[in-house]
Amino acid sequence: MHRTTTASALVVVLAALFVPNAAVAQLAAAERGSAVHSDQRPIPYPVEVSAGFERALERGTRTRTGEPGPNYWQQWTDYRISARLDAAAKRIDGTVQLVYHNRSPRPLPFVVLQLLQNVHAEGAVRNRPAEVTGGMEVKRLVAQGEELEELGSGRMTGGGYRVFGTSLQLRLPRALQSGDSAVLEVDFGFDIPQRGGGSRMGWSRDNFFYLAYWYPQMAVLDDVVGWQSDPFLGGAEFYMGYGSYDVTLEVPEGWVAMGTGRLANTDQVLPDEIAARLRRAESSDTVVHILTTADFGPGTATRRTDNGYLSWHFVADSVRDVAYSISRESMWDAARTPVGDRNGDGQTEYARVDAIYRETAPRWTQAWRYAQHAIDFLSRWTGFPYPWPHMTAVEGEDVMGGGMEYPMMTLIGSFTQAGDTALYGVTAHELAHMWVPMIVGNDERRRAWMDEGTTSFNTSAAENEFFPGRRWELDNYRGYLQISRTDLEGEMMRWSDFHTNGAAYGTASYTKPATLLWTLHGLLGEETFQEAYQTYIRNWAYKHPKPWDFFNTFNSVSGQNLDWFWRSWYYETWTLDQAVKDVTLDARGTKIVVEDRGLAPMPVRLTLTLADGSSTSVEIPVTTWLEGVRTAEVVVSTASPVTKVEIDAEQVFPDVDPANNVWERR
Repeated sequence: MHRTTTASALVVVLAALFVPNAAVAQLAAAERGSAVHSDQRPIPYPVEVSAGFERALERGTRTRTGEPGPNYWQQWTDYRISARLDAAAKRIDGTVQLVYHNRSPRPLPFVVLQLLQNVHAEGAVRNRPAEVTGGMEVKRLVAQGEELEELGSGRMTGGGYRVFGTSLQLRLPRALQSGDSAVLEVDFGFDIPQRGGGSRMGWSRDNFFYLAYWYPQMAVLDDVVGWQSDPFLGGAEFYMGYGSYDVTLEVPEGWVAMGTGRLANTDQVLPDEIAARLRRAESSDTVVHILTTADFGPGTATRRTDNGYLSWHFVADSVRDVAYSISRESMWDAARTPVGDRNGDGQTEYARVDAIYRETAPRWTQAWRYAQHAIDFLSRWTGFPYPWPHMTAVEGEDVMGGGMEYPMMTLIGSFTQAGDTALYGVTAHELAHMWVPMIVGNDERRRAWMDEGTTSFNTSAAENEFFPGRRWELDNYRGYLQISRTDLEGEMMRWSDFHTNGAAYGTASYTKPATLLWTLHGLLGEETFQEAYQTYIRNWAYKHPKPWDFFNTFNSVSGQNLDWFWRSWYYETWTLDQAVKDVTLDARGTKIVVEDRGLAPMPVRLTLTLADGSSTSVEIPVTTWLEGVRTAEVVVSTASPVTKVEIDAEQVFPDVDPANNVWERR
């Protein structure tokens, strides 16, 4: 409750101390808001979970309080990848060895891999245009020591595999028992599209490559859905399992690689002076220019070799993917940033932040500073210190116009024309994705709002600190409200690839869920909201939450059944429209009649301004509307006349028609 009292207001409350019990009850009801049963309204019905989630509850892998259950399990993969970039041919070829650990309680006769580059195959099903480059070539596949062949039509009875769009379904020679592991090995290759993976990877000019979604990867098997093999159509994004990675990239001399993980052979690929600058940056609070235009070329930016190629070795643990930038004319700025106490020993830890950009992106000279603030702030805001050794922002104009996230990496356009606030905003947004979905590993393919909406919420919080003086979250409010006043909106709980238009997808994935988190923040208050929010992140770090885990966490931590909120806002396209219908004086005081013209129920927070300049607040609880009524009244006695009544003066709740929220005495 947000209730404030001034000395001259709410005499009704004081008078209640001196009147009979029946009158006290009457006055208390008046203060709460009395229901006027007139035009009936729909009442939100309880939140229903999916059949798979219900089974998970029964099996003890999930709970009704939001934590992972005592029987929660999750698969794990150890990757060893070696690949070579042919910069002239714009092609990558390599081998990936996967050790897949079956931590599920049942044997697996088959497994599923993702071949995301197949969105570029001839005849691929897509929901946005894409270059046709042939997709992923599977040259050789070995499972459990046996080389397998691609199967034709018909039933899969022996070991072998079939490719269905962006999925490869592999029948193992022997079922993989619970608690056991299987070794798979795949030789692969593909021609790199210029703007691939829905403009999330590719190449630019003759000096830049960005490798993402570039190797055969295990699909997710979870305790709710089973195998998540929904096709990648180019729009809705990704769902990836966690694992360890050991990656060796062979790259031409003079080309600098940076990516997910720790560079394990710095001194073998970087000249002494460049390596020294990199180490200096890791203990510097101000920028260190690791690479400048004077350093470009073999022998200056990188070491030289006999065969013209350098092997860059990266290792990473507890990540869901790996991505790499490879550039021969990008500058590199770096510094450190505090991330908080990772180890619980009271000591502040640090991570390195990088900005890698070309001369054609002049605004990027400040990108290191934007990344430095964002990682610091988000570690504090989420209560979860950034866990990895570096966070690298990469300029990739011609490949990416906005921004895209990958573990420890982000690819962003130049933003030359957009301005510094826009570049900070997109940088903070993509870096906020390190928490969701990189740490909290939700299914983006089906529920984009769980990461994009949460990340948009985190972004505006970061912007509020970096650019104080305005409420950046109201940009999301305005974006959501603009679409909510049309017929374009779709339900947030609809699977992301199945929205009927781009506005529906964007609203359900970004602006509306971000707005609702700020609404929930205002509804519950800072302390309760932050406790619930940080509990959710902590409980589901490196795990796979579903929407009901999120809902249940907030219900449990707040001690409230918020199903009315989840049902009204997440499952429906209902809108909020509260109005001051009438303000009159009677023997009891000032009577305020509020009408709820929308369908989404919310508390009514009234701010009363008095003639003497003071103000007071009173709230009509949401339970009033959950009785099915349309109007409610509240009577307040004040020592000074009421001159103004305003609903939600703090702009906490997204009301579609704020013009009817104010009454003023004329």
